[in-house]
Amino acid sequence: MKRKLNDQDIPEPVVSSSVTVHKEQDDVEPVTTPNTSSKTSTFLDLNLDSRLLQAISTQFQTPTPIQSKAIPVALTGKDILARARTGSGKTAAYALPVLDRILRTKSTNNTSSSTHLSALILVPTRELAAQVTKAIRSFTSQCGKLIRIENVARKEDDDAILRARLAQVPDVLVSTPSRANALVQSGILNLEGLMACVVDEADLVLSYGHEDDLKALVGVMPRGVQNILMSATLRPEVLQLKGLLCTGESPVIIEMDDKEEIARDLKQYVVKCGEDEKFLLIYAIFMLKLIKGKVIVFVADIDRCYRLKLFLEQFGIRSCVLNSELPANSRIHVVEEFNRNVYDIIIASDENEIVGSEDRQNKKKKRKSKKEDETDEATKEDEERVDEEVELGNNTRASKKRKRNERDAEYGISRGIDFKNVSCVLNFDLPISSISYTHRTGRTARAGNSGMALSFCIPSTLFRQHKPTSIKQCEHDEEVLGQIIKSQEEQGQKIEPYDFDMKRLDGFRYRMTDALRSVTGVAVRETRAKEIRQELLKSEKLKRHFEENPADLAALRHDDESHTIRTQQHLRHVPDYLIPGGAQSVMKKTASGVVGFNKIGQNRIRAARMKNKMKGGRSSKKTGKGDPLKSLSSKK
Repeated sequence: MKRKLNDQDIPEPVVSSSVTVHKEQDDVEPVTTPNTSSKTSTFLDLNLDSRLLQAISTQFQTPTPIQSKAIPVALTGKDILARARTGSGKTAAYALPVLDRILRTKSTNNTSSSTHLSALILVPTRELAAQVTKAIRSFTSQCGKLIRIENVARKEDDDAILRARLAQVPDVLVSTPSRANALVQSGILNLEGLMACVVDEADLVLSYGHEDDLKALVGVMPRGVQNILMSATLRPEVLQLKGLLCTGESPVIIEMDDKEEIARDLKQYVVKCGEDEKFLLIYAIFMLKLIKGKVIVFVADIDRCYRLKLFLEQFGIRSCVLNSELPANSRIHVVEEFNRNVYDIIIASDENEIVGSEDRQNKKKKRKSKKEDETDEATKEDEERVDEEVELGNNTRASKKRKRNERDAEYGISRGIDFKNVSCVLNFDLPISSISYTHRTGRTARAGNSGMALSFCIPSTLFRQHKPTSIKQCEHDEEVLGQIIKSQEEQGQKIEPYDFDMKRLDGFRYRMTDALRSVTGVAVRETRAKEIRQELLKSEKLKRHFEENPADLAALRHDDESHTIRTQQHLRHVPDYLIPGGAQSVMKKTASGVVGFNKIGQNRIRAARMKNKMKGGRSSKKTGKGDPLKSLSSKK
């Protein structure tokens, strides 16, 4: 890397880094690298290609801490293991140096076409693959056609289409590990000549079951490939991945200072309530506009997604759902609509909470160990036989289950995806661990904006008191909340009570009960089926099939739901008498419960009209019994 020259054309001395940048060796002193100081003020100091600088000038004013520390190290070609929280600018931190290296190589070789793949970017989910691809294309907007980027994580593309897309070799390929390995094994993808391999959200890649695919990819990668691992945490999985990829010189580890990580304007609140009161509270919050802006509502499973969506629809509250059952393209479309403000509320199922709960994993291991001790020899032989059948591919049920798990493994919502301008994260169902809670709340209070996290907690004394709305996951809410509070206190954060005056909401209870009664299990199942049918009708992959088989299309279109929820118009209006004193009256007068919300009072124009109407005649004294002739004046 070139060093700056002073007035006498002498290279300036290298500035030591003040951040944690070191080699993963016990006897090696911390490594200092040029320009890794957090005082980097502009991207010009990072010596990037001018075309990249021009493209990012409209997106970033100054480098974020992780960008100013990781980009100079990456430009030297060294392996990197970096930790920074979600929303800190990790994508640009690894993409810009990789793109800069590709541009310099093409400039040296005096060529614009690619003969081999230069960079492979591996991500755990398809949603993140689409997001990373979009970001990298924006970084290369001023490079013309010098750099080609392809996203092969979409399962909608068959082999013929992929071969056509990859016939002209791309410079950057974005994929999930399983998809990339499948393309390599089928001969569609060739990794010879690869310069850089990036693993984004590295702590999730192994947790999502991609270890075998990664081992297979490492086996066909050429030597000398630069490896960059980006993660939100330095968990054991990341260190395992480091040992798998970085087989040569130990990588440079860049770990952000904890103080920088928690410097966010995030307010956190919790409400302890009964199971049915969750629905009452979320109804009151949205109807009374107690929370401003866009909201992500996290629920435990897919059924919960549609149950809550149908419940809110009774009151005219629009929302969209996001879960692993939807096709990848549909999920990406939902995120884009949310970011374009088409919807202000998104209900996301977090059924893949693989990250977190080390305590639960330890308990599971203990139960597994105890169960193995108690298992007899016959059961062990059956298990071995099943394992053999799975390996041979003869067990159809195991094969289907494996495919289903593969589908689930490539869905994740609490990490990676860039939801824009989220004002509030509402944990309708608490996560299973404090780590999952941290990743959920990372969706808000980003890029210098303020945010709020509101969580509903079911006390053990109220669990299973309302069976129609009860789910197993809420049984240990108090234990999980204790872990979350402890974890946040260690980070200098505080979770305060969100003090509702529940007595003020008594007038809403019958409305909540009436709406909840309409959301039956049959309605939820049919809504899920309807959603899938709509996505099938919109599928580009099935378009040709429907053209050749119009009977299938007709059957799908006429396969309407047999049960529809009756919309009750009166539920969409909130009479003033239900909340005497306006929306502020439902909040207790305590400092901890004060958050930003709109006042909901009497309509000003309507009040003025009523006032003028009450004035009526010129005299307040009544004359006669409403005889209009007596109100006439005889004066001329």
